[in-house]
Amino acid sequence: MTKTINPEATLRDIAKLIDKIEDQKVKSDVAAATSIISGLALNKEIIQRVLRSEIMKESVIYQEILLEGLAEGKAQGKAQGLTQGEAKATNRIALNMLRSNISIDIISQVTGLTLKQIEKLQKTAAKRSQSTKAPRRKRTLKP
Repeated sequence: MTKTINPEATLRDIAKLIDKIEDQKVKSDVAAATSIISGLALNKEIIQRVLRSEIMKESVIYQEILLEGLAEGKAQGKAQGLTQGEAKATNRIALNMLRSNISIDIISQVTGLTLKQIEKLQKTAAKRSQSTKAPRRKRTLKP
């Protein structure tokens, strides 16, 4: 593919040969392998246009790549969720310590947060408490 003058035309020729393969499993495996190799010379839009993706999706190779991608995505999502959960817990601990009038220096040492992060938390908490202390209207019961 990389040594041909017209890789798209070569891919079209290969696609015609793939269409002639009768064994569906072999057909899908060859289509998937061709798609992967074609990626060295062509962009994905051309490959998708020339090779039918539904054939490739049946391929063992395609399924394996898909499973690897899903596993990788799950691992990244889990790690990101853990990181976010730890950050929320740390912020909650810092806020509780602030409410207990513990010095910012000690909060920083205990939580690992920077002084700037703690000050930002402090400001955010102050804004939230002001917005929840908005005056309430008295309700009168009508007879």
